[in-house]
Amino acid sequence: MGALSKRAAGAALMDKNITLFACPICQESMGVFEQGRLVCSSNHSFDIAKQGYVNMLTHSAVSKYSKDLFESRKAVIDSGIYDLVEDKIGELIANAETVLDTGCGEGSHLARIMGDKRGNCIGVGIDIAKEGILAASRHYPEQIWCVGDLVKSPFAKSSFDAILNILSPANYEEFKRLLTQNGCVVKVVPQSGYLHELRAQLYADSTKESYSNEQIVARFKESFADVSVERITYTVPLATELLPALLEMTPMGWHKKEEVNIQLNEITIDVDVLVGRI
Repeated sequence: MGALSKRAAGAALMDKNITLFACPICQESMGVFEQGRLVCSSNHSFDIAKQGYVNMLTHSAVSKYSKDLFESRKAVIDSGIYDLVEDKIGELIANAETVLDTGCGEGSHLARIMGDKRGNCIGVGIDIAKEGILAASRHYPEQIWCVGDLVKSPFAKSSFDAILNILSPANYEEFKRLLTQNGCVVKVVPQSGYLHELRAQLYADSTKESYSNEQIVARFKESFADVSVERITYTVPLATELLPALLEMTPMGWHKKEEVNIQLNEITIDVDVLVGRI
């Protein structure tokens, strides 16, 4: 697929789902103009890139996440170590037709979760990191990808049946604005055993060796009227060649990987899956 056709394909997908969008500057409705721009009725304009994504940031943003990090993240996710978590999310949003992944990175979780959905379902990924969205649009052109900030949201009120927030910071007030009446937010947060084999070697005998998500869960419960929590925990083999990628994608590995000789042959995924409804 050439550069022009990727832009045209992205524009067509956005045009088909244009009611999901609202201008991040004035919140007016938007349209696709000449297959190359999203334009609102007040004439604010956002270019659709040749790779097929749209940049709707209203301010400059510097991300600490690099192209290498997103390549590493994709390699780790594609290895299947999050399959059981993704399967659970897929079950929880089985009836959703519009799905937004906030802090989507390079889009692997959303693409894998949406891969089992059929019909007129659409997934939209948003991230402030342009490198992540570039990778997402390159690998997964069947979804909509957007560089943006939920503080200045590029989406219309009551647009999404499901909002995903996977191991990423949240904006609960904006989530509630964007949810349809019967929609849900699915947030994945680490539990105490998450990547504990890595934590034990990086932070041995320090306070960082243990972790609690208690405050995050409490805040989620304060934000939504109807909340359920399910813990998912399992240990899977870790291929030797994936260890550098895991260290690259995990914040706890960024400053320590040169200092510690880490050896792992398995890794534990231990998360709480929180579901909130308004």
